[in-house]
Amino acid sequence: MKEEKIIVPANGYLMLLVFLILFFGSIVAAIANKNPEFIVIIPVAIFIAPGFIMVQPNGSRVLLLFGKYIGTVKKNGFYWVNPFYTKKKISLRARNFDSERLKVNDKLGNPIMISTILVWRVQDTYKAAFDVDVFENFVRVQTDAAVRKLASMYPYDNFADEGLDEDITLRSSVNEVSIALEKEIDERLSIAGIEVLEARIGYLAYAQEIANAMLKRQQATAIVAARHKIVEGAVSMVEMAIEQLEKKQIIELDGERKAAMVSNLMVILCGDKDASPVLNTGTLNH
Repeated sequence: MKEEKIIVPANGYLMLLVFLILFFGSIVAAIANKNPEFIVIIPVAIFIAPGFIMVQPNGSRVLLLFGKYIGTVKKNGFYWVNPFYTKKKISLRARNFDSERLKVNDKLGNPIMISTILVWRVQDTYKAAFDVDVFENFVRVQTDAAVRKLASMYPYDNFADEGLDEDITLRSSVNEVSIALEKEIDERLSIAGIEVLEARIGYLAYAQEIANAMLKRQQATAIVAARHKIVEGAVSMVEMAIEQLEKKQIIELDGERKAAMVSNLMVILCGDKDASPVLNTGTLNH
């Protein structure tokens, strides 16, 4: 027997009635007949008592007889089984596992801190009970191993300025990474009869030793991108201003004056501080 076998034992309420009749009936018969021989029936009733089991909703009992697997009771209710059976309780409820924060290297070799949140439940009680030692510990160890492998497959973030532009990253591709993580964990836990309901990244950050450097890098990238947009907009505005002045013939500008005007407008538009106006009371040449 290397697979789960579902069984439904005898009705517990019927056997409870038999137990009560044997136990109390023997006492009453012994007293009524004044014959102590009826007391011999009491050990039979006591022998029946350990066979009662109760299975809660989303619970199960794995039954063994001297090391031999008999079957699994999954249907909730009150039952009676052979008193010699070993009855192992395994919960079928969904469970949460929040892993510890692991320090690993991503695809680019950067040290990062990562953890995962896993929702799982036992699907095959035979595998959970007999194919692994302690299936709860197996879930923890294999989940940590899957997270380490996943982190090494993808970079934390894109570095387009260095020519490293990945389609999937740990920070931005949440759905893709979660699907890959769930698949990896499910393959590892299938040996223990565990079903993975959900797996996702719970915590993600650069390791402390490079966190400040990476923050400055991100800030520098943002500043460069913002400056690029500002310059692009300033050039368009200067071009529009010169075009409108020439179109409406407000003033005639030669090449030198155009260069001076462009220089002044670019300084004003691209500067990170407010411009200080200067009043010219002379001519354009003085």
